[in-house]
Amino acid sequence: MKVLMINGSPNPKGCISTAFDIAAEELAAAGVESEQVLVGNKDIRGCIACGRCRELGKCVFGNDLVNECARKLAEADGIIIGSPVYYGNPNGTVLSFMQRLFYSSGVDLRMKVGASIVSCRRDS
Repeated sequence: MKVLMINGSPNPKGCISTAFDIAAEELAAAGVESEQVLVGNKDIRGCIACGRCRELGKCVFGNDLVNECARKLAEADGIIIGSPVYYGNPNGTVLSFMQRLFYSSGVDLRMKVGASIVSCRRDS
């Protein structure tokens, strides 16, 4: 079994990374392989609803992680998405990434286990 872990934090050594490391250890102890992909500090543009992915079988913006991760998502048995919370929402980059990945890949997500990890704080 394999789990794809998508890190939406712009900080490669931040809280989400720490939580993913702990989750990866627990998964490994259970005999489950995991792979972490950092997207939070990448330049991921949002979906423009052009519909070309239905013709091409992949996102038309092919020069970023979305099409690469589509194959990884298809092969994975589960997915964990992690993000810091900014103003009540996940990081905008990971939102754009997930929208394009889920829509353009055509991957059947039924029976894939999913989870999320978030990091937030309250500030005055």
